[in-house]
Amino acid sequence: MAETNNPMTAPSTNHPAVSKTTLPIAGLQVDIFGLAELPPAATMVSCLWLHHPRLRRKEDMAYIADEMVSAFNASPSASTSTRGLIAVAFDQRNHGSRLVSNTANEAWRQGNSTHAQDMFGTVSGMVMDTIHLLDVLEGYLFGAGDGPGASPGRHIDCNLVLGVSLGGHSAWQLLFADPRVIAGVIVIGCPDYMNLMQDRARLSKLPTYTLDKGVSFLGSKDFPRALVSACEKYDPKAILFGAGDISTHPSVSEQDRLRAILDSKIQGKRFQVLSGGADKLVPYHAGRQFMEFFKNATSGWYKVGNIYVEDTVYPGVGHEFNAEMRKAAVRFVLDTLTHYDAAACRVVSPRI
Repeated sequence: MAETNNPMTAPSTNHPAVSKTTLPIAGLQVDIFGLAELPPAATMVSCLWLHHPRLRRKEDMAYIADEMVSAFNASPSASTSTRGLIAVAFDQRNHGSRLVSNTANEAWRQGNSTHAQDMFGTVSGMVMDTIHLLDVLEGYLFGAGDGPGASPGRHIDCNLVLGVSLGGHSAWQLLFADPRVIAGVIVIGCPDYMNLMQDRARLSKLPTYTLDKGVSFLGSKDFPRALVSACEKYDPKAILFGAGDISTHPSVSEQDRLRAILDSKIQGKRFQVLSGGADKLVPYHAGRQFMEFFKNATSGWYKVGNIYVEDTVYPGVGHEFNAEMRKAAVRFVLDTLTHYDAAACRVVSPRI
């Protein structure tokens, strides 16, 4: 199911471009936006990680970085603030400067028999790459006072992620993978990879699906058992429920089991989920049951987890990140940076 349109719709022109610094970091070409605009007094730096869509590249995220950083810097107190914002983008695996196989980025309908494995490898690989960059980025930028953005005492104390489409899948996974990432904007992404691929297998009329209407699809040649195990390690739905059904209203004993996982993975985090009501590539219904569980839990029996969730479906909108969505995303990011003070944005070690 190759994307016929770029979900990154035309940028607005009512915001200034910000500086871009490209550095080779840990074997990757990394674009850092807003480094030159950091206020001299900014010792605490928030970093927004940008995950691009399938078949796109890091350059497609530049205008989102411009919008986010310029909106933050437009605050009347920004020039004297002790907090600054930068944005970071790099190519997903097998995309842009890292392309090794065109076929691997295609879907079953385009003849790629390992579509499910290839796409999941890109998603989970982006998560691993981001975690590694989380470890080292500050040292490259600020060093011991002599990096390209150096200033006495400056450090990254707060990380957020914004991902679109393929990048939305990896944003979901990153939020469950690393406690240093405190909030995320998930645009036309899915928290339930197995269900998304089952639905895509149905639409693609794969024999492994049509044979028994998907009953034995998981574990078949098109979705091998090893991939099921990988989902159980990295994907939100499978982390919580494995390959089984989602309990939207779990029993008290099931709540206890789930509470322990949620505590260890996402306690205190903020989620903004933006979806197109007419999206056929990543339809909202693929993750609907998970979102029902998620909202029920965070507003009810797991309210103590202090998780903030926005779930907005835009009627008539397809597979795109349009201007209305971008406006909502900017508002969410700025609200999050206001909400999290230095104590809330503490730097901790990753759990994986």
